[in-house]
Amino acid sequence: MTERTFSIIKPDATERNLTGKVNAMIEGAGLRIVAQRRIQMSKAQAEKFYEVHAARPFYGELVEFMTRSPVVVQVLEGDNAVARYREVMGATNPEHAAAGTIRKEVAISVGENSVHGSDSAENAAIEIAQFFTADQVPG
Repeated sequence: MTERTFSIIKPDATERNLTGKVNAMIEGAGLRIVAQRRIQMSKAQAEKFYEVHAARPFYGELVEFMTRSPVVVQVLEGDNAVARYREVMGATNPEHAAAGTIRKEVAISVGENSVHGSDSAENAAIEIAQFFTADQVPG
């Protein structure tokens, strides 16, 4: 089943000019990048995006990290895109990520883990709508 998911290439990866490498890994997994733009996430955007973690001790640090440098927001499409992208991202902690996954190959740490991907099709739709208007996403 073709579906869409949302991806963020985080500051630790964009600062090291790894956008192309990450995109190649995404495409190598059979996903299409149907929309992409580089943005400087505002504090308000980061707070809203990560509000599910607001009560967690790392929330402030996460917001600060996500706003320190530009990020690349993306809409990915493909068969079972949510599950496929989560697989190619690898475990949140790069030390536990499988060989060949984005986080194993490029992430610095559990806090600077290079990419975000939606955890469900429902959340993907919500997350896409936070960063893209309908006319920015084809089809």
